[in-house]
Amino acid sequence: MIGFSLLRDPHHNKGLAFTEKERDAHYLRGLLPPVCIGLGLQEKKFMQNLRQYQVPLQKYVAMMDLQERNERLFYKLLVDNVEELLPIVYTPTVGEACQKYGSIFRRPQGLYISLKEKGKILEVLKNWPERSIQVIVVTDGERILGLGDLGCQGLPITIDVGTNNEQLLNDEFYIGLRQKRATGQEYHDFMYEFMCAVKQNYGEKVLIQFEDFANHNAFDLLAKYGTTHLVFNDDIQAGTGIAELIALEMSKRTKLPIKETRKKIWLVDSKGLVVGSRLGSLQTFKKAWAHDHEPIKTLLEAVKAIKPTVLIGTSGVGKTFTKEVVEAMSSFNEKPVILALSNPTTQSECTAEEAYKWSNGRVIFASGSPFDPIEHNGKTFIPGQANNAYIFPGLGLGLVISGTIRVHDDMLLAACLATRLPRPADLVKYAESCMYTPIYRNYRDNYFPFGRKMWNRTEIMDKPKNNIICKE
Repeated sequence: MIGFSLLRDPHHNKGLAFTEKERDAHYLRGLLPPVCIGLGLQEKKFMQNLRQYQVPLQKYVAMMDLQERNERLFYKLLVDNVEELLPIVYTPTVGEACQKYGSIFRRPQGLYISLKEKGKILEVLKNWPERSIQVIVVTDGERILGLGDLGCQGLPITIDVGTNNEQLLNDEFYIGLRQKRATGQEYHDFMYEFMCAVKQNYGEKVLIQFEDFANHNAFDLLAKYGTTHLVFNDDIQAGTGIAELIALEMSKRTKLPIKETRKKIWLVDSKGLVVGSRLGSLQTFKKAWAHDHEPIKTLLEAVKAIKPTVLIGTSGVGKTFTKEVVEAMSSFNEKPVILALSNPTTQSECTAEEAYKWSNGRVIFASGSPFDPIEHNGKTFIPGQANNAYIFPGLGLGLVISGTIRVHDDMLLAACLATRLPRPADLVKYAESCMYTPIYRNYRDNYFPFGRKMWNRTEIMDKPKNNIICKE
């Protein structure tokens, strides 16, 4: 069964790229058509087939099926066709995939840790076949992208504590616990068991990325475990996190106290401008941004009063940057900067076309989801994309290869607190040596010393150093 099993192992399968010698050595004769083709031709063939699909979700399913068959070809496609495929495996298509995950579910791609496993989380983690895990992305599914509570349909390691989404609870294809969300002490005890089990199983330096947690839990989790675990949360280290980083950088450049630079940044939430008179009712993470000003109820009124140079949207609420808001920004800025960062596309604060049209082409625009080039007044504008997908994988790699044991805000501006000493002479070369490279490895006969009976002992040349359980 060695050859047959090899073809069904996505980590090792090369499909028609197995050489004649490999087919003889590893019992593949007759299990493949006679032709041998390389990775490049496999890539060309798959992309040609993928482009025949008209529906993005079909492309997503095809890509996930490929990942289950041939992992290296999957990542090679992504590396070589990132502009075309990122909108398929990430925003905006992944949002639809999460919403319909119960219907398109084929094979699990991560771990599902539900309340049924309370008291047994360490045992569950040990069921994952890889042992040298360095990065974990975990969600409880309460705030997926800008789509809200999607329960067990969040795609990475899922902490399933139930869902308050009635549509999912009544969906016969829903794959998660059919109960309301656990809250309070029950929720925090379960998360505590998970965090302890992760460190016990994978060690002090395993990086845990909290993903798509609702704010009321996200801030508490980051505050509680930020001093005991290597953790970060890219969602709340957006929003007020973006504000804090801007204030931090302004402080570094101007030498002013950060309390002073925070006053240059204003927040607007669902109740209007965040001001001092609201201090008693504000969530803790907003209080540092409650400046002295008369109450203002709407974003438009706030823009007109504050006259900002940059408008950043992380609300998860679509269409909040209206024509009037963009026109107001353009009335007192020659080049207004507008960043509509919420995902997916339906939740974007405004579209690229709207921003360019309403500013008469003067806007500097970027969004969380991709937009096609825009024609306006005879000019072609190419919208920028400012998405954490371009930042946090690199941050994660830096944290892993530097050997740091805690994440601090300064790390989002510059790498520091490394324990991997001495510093490598060539940082780029060292980083590349730690990265996964999606090319086929050559299988050697002596890497299968026990023959058919010991397939589970298989090793391969140049096995990747980093195994990552992650979303998308």
